[in-house]
Amino acid sequence: MRTVQGAALDGLRARVRALAERTGLPVRSTRGEPRTHGAPAVPPRPAERPLRTSRGRAPLADTGPAEPPPGTDTPARRASVSTPLRRQPAAPARTAALMAPAVSPTAATTVFAALGALLSGTGRPRTIRRRSDEVSASAAALRALRARHGDAPALVRTRSGKTLLVLLDPRDLRRFYAEPVTVLAADPPLKCRGLSTHEPGPDVDGTGCARGEQRAERRRMSADVLAPGQPVHPAAGQILTVVSEEARHLTAAGTLELARARHAASRAARRIVLGGPAAEDDELAGWLTQLRAEDKRLRGGPRRAARSVHDKTRARIREYVRSAGEDTLAGRAANLADPAGTDGAVDPVDEARLWLLAMDAVPDTLLRTLLLLGAHPCEQDAAAAEAAAEVAAGPARGELPRLRACVRESLRLYPVVPDLVRVTRAETEWRGVRHPAGTSVLLPAAFHQRDPERVPAAHVFVPGRWKNPGADQDIRMAPFSHGGGRCPGDQLGLMITAAFCAEVLRGHRITGTRPVLDPVGPLPVTLDPHGVRLTLTRR
Repeated sequence: MRTVQGAALDGLRARVRALAERTGLPVRSTRGEPRTHGAPAVPPRPAERPLRTSRGRAPLADTGPAEPPPGTDTPARRASVSTPLRRQPAAPARTAALMAPAVSPTAATTVFAALGALLSGTGRPRTIRRRSDEVSASAAALRALRARHGDAPALVRTRSGKTLLVLLDPRDLRRFYAEPVTVLAADPPLKCRGLSTHEPGPDVDGTGCARGEQRAERRRMSADVLAPGQPVHPAAGQILTVVSEEARHLTAAGTLELARARHAASRAARRIVLGGPAAEDDELAGWLTQLRAEDKRLRGGPRRAARSVHDKTRARIREYVRSAGEDTLAGRAANLADPAGTDGAVDPVDEARLWLLAMDAVPDTLLRTLLLLGAHPCEQDAAAAEAAAEVAAGPARGELPRLRACVRESLRLYPVVPDLVRVTRAETEWRGVRHPAGTSVLLPAAFHQRDPERVPAAHVFVPGRWKNPGADQDIRMAPFSHGGGRCPGDQLGLMITAAFCAEVLRGHRITGTRPVLDPVGPLPVTLDPHGVRLTLTRR
């Protein structure tokens, strides 16, 4: 019996061959037949190793019947399309080449190899810096996929051999965010790796996201401590004081780079979560850095090293939680925790560790936002004026609506989590096609947020878009996700990042940047914070 995945791969293989023929590119044979046209020969590539599944066996690949000539209707081969395919203009040669079949018959099933960069989180877990050309090719491949599928979800196979259901239409995005965890569950080894609040298991990945009663209890504690939905946190006075004091590290020299931003943000995070004494604890900062390095393997074995770092971090945080004041996040969590420690109760120590790890996104976002403001002098002047006026705001201190819009726009252009992956826990139906339980569903958030076909000025820095009513509910924009999976610390993170920006702009002007960005033309699709350098001058 033909499977949905096999039929989809057959159809994709046939359409790629037809696309290559129309654009005059050579097509490499997967079954030994000669080339279909006389295009120049392609230089041979190194032999590829056969794909392997997680159990070491080669994945099944249904080669199917020979492909039909271009234009032939093949309804049996379409897995996710209910309408006939439309003929599209020839794609650019770059995209077609990336989508061409590979050399070996097994690798020929990875038709959309161009999606490898965008789907980096769905393969072997490792830290990857996304290259600009790879992300551009991935976006082009997704647009070509959507053009041929008519916005229907598409089954795609990655180089790792994993099959994904890719969502290409905003209507499907709404359903993705609205489905409960009983239908679509987070993929623990991928989404929650390094952020689990539980002790790591034998696979070092931990038990993943909490579910069931503990998940509900964690959401209640996060709502009480992090105050989601409130632009100004109840403890804003103390938090902003910490930010103001630690921001001196940002402006101590005439230049600002990632190392300095991470030092200031890390000290501020430890003070906000655990209290003042934790700011000088460099040993704890080092342990947290090791926990963030999810693919780092220390001497002595990964399991032993991960457990040792986890235990030491947890013990040190527990010491700070015992003496944390009510003006800290850990102190507020301790007051809400169950003193009896019954089964299923949330431990404030685990929550404090999770919040410290989550704040690791602040320095990268801070540096990108300042870089964008440095490339747009008018926006920088308006943000600096808001920062100067905010000093006398009194009770409204911490709102900074213009700077928050700049931070949101920075996250739209360069999201912290570019791809969201969830797994179906039961058989589900998408656009008339039924998929079994265990199907991985991918939402390419970065692609949708910068989709020029759906988002106006998709590749341009336009903070004003976030001032429109309902902009926060736009399903295409998900800097903090939507629905039940929305980040509960979104407003707190925005307040802290905007406050750091205000402290820099209040007394300094960004006069030089590296890299140099075009204030009018399209912005780069990736922006590695390691290469950012800002020059600061006194106002």
